[in-house]
Amino acid sequence: MNKQIRTWGLLSLAALTAVSMAACGSGTKQSGGEASPAAGGGDKPVKLRIVWWGSQARHDATLKALDAYTKKHPNVTFEPEFSGFDGYADKLATQAAAKNAPDIIQMDPAWLFEYAGRNQLADLSKGVATTDIDKSLLDSGKYKDKLYAIPLGNNATGMVFNKNAVDKLGVTPPANGWTWDQYFQFGRDAKAKLGKDKYALMDSTSDYTVYSAYQISQGKGYPITVDGKFNFDKETWLNYVKMYSDLRKEGVVPPPDVASTDKESDAKLDLMNNDTVLMKRSFAALFPGYDGVKPGTYTLVTQPKGVQSSGWLKPSMFWSVSADSKYVEESKKFIDWFVNDQEAADILGTTRGVPVSKKILDYMTPKLTPSDKLQIELIKNVSPDAQPFNPGAKGWSNFTAKDYKDIGEKVMFGKTTPEAAFDELVKKAKDYQ
Repeated sequence: MNKQIRTWGLLSLAALTAVSMAACGSGTKQSGGEASPAAGGGDKPVKLRIVWWGSQARHDATLKALDAYTKKHPNVTFEPEFSGFDGYADKLATQAAAKNAPDIIQMDPAWLFEYAGRNQLADLSKGVATTDIDKSLLDSGKYKDKLYAIPLGNNATGMVFNKNAVDKLGVTPPANGWTWDQYFQFGRDAKAKLGKDKYALMDSTSDYTVYSAYQISQGKGYPITVDGKFNFDKETWLNYVKMYSDLRKEGVVPPPDVASTDKESDAKLDLMNNDTVLMKRSFAALFPGYDGVKPGTYTLVTQPKGVQSSGWLKPSMFWSVSADSKYVEESKKFIDWFVNDQEAADILGTTRGVPVSKKILDYMTPKLTPSDKLQIELIKNVSPDAQPFNPGAKGWSNFTAKDYKDIGEKVMFGKTTPEAAFDELVKKAKDYQ
């Protein structure tokens, strides 16, 4: 799998340098172009419920894309449901269990096996043009050899930081290839020059994604393996948690009552956007949201490494279709347009990551902004030694998204000791095995 992911990264980067002189997107009339399956269709009124999470920039671009699609297909209208990432998973799970999920669902890779394994998603093997999507990237949307999700962007794990603030502080800025020791030292150096109520790093005690990166970088593998085995290394986890305990005492990370208010990608409540912290973990595909709030303020860097790298490549997110939808075919037509049409690409830019269609990427390359190029640069820097991507084991999504967070926050608020918290993780994991 690691070989596939590295191949995807290299192919993606090669595509970035190729500027097609006759780029043609489906549904856009050009020399040699072919009409998308989305073109035409009947005139029966169709209202598609569609749900996504993300930044304000992604939200605004998506609404414009929906309007553009309705202009091309007046019989198709949309009922959009949008939120930040917090609470999205719980609401979607409740809707799906009640067979009331939206027709078109923005799906996180970590949840795909869960929903596909419960037969809650429609098969997308036919009806969406995928020949221009790299095979390894496309295969990330499969479960038991059936395609249940269409990837929407290339992505990589990384960290975002306020480069303008760091430059003013006069501390050594983060650099690609840095180590965890350098990361924690950067936090201490920056805090020494920050004022009250300003912090250098996020408290990642309760962040499963950051801990996964840390354990992987120590050569211990994923905390939950892809086949659903509990693989938390006790010594590694205790060292990690106790490090953040020290950082809380030193004021390098926010106190728990502040850290727990962070709402990822929210223009006001994200602790990066409201200048509470200098740095936090992120993904390439989230960067346009940060840059949209404060243009030219932020930049990206690779995650710190231990005995090996800690970063991985992944699809940014997917579009899936509910198995209970009355409009599966109409939903497929919209997804095909969204991924393969030049008009859609012009509207959406890189708000969901680097475009997955090679033709669309060729078309978009001359139009890339500095923000777009920073996304691509992070993917390039993570690619050479990327860790295997673990989409999340079937049946474990509630543990990684909720249980781990709850137990981590108990440590942060001093309601339990690290040792007792680890025992609780072990006990809780038995419910999923």
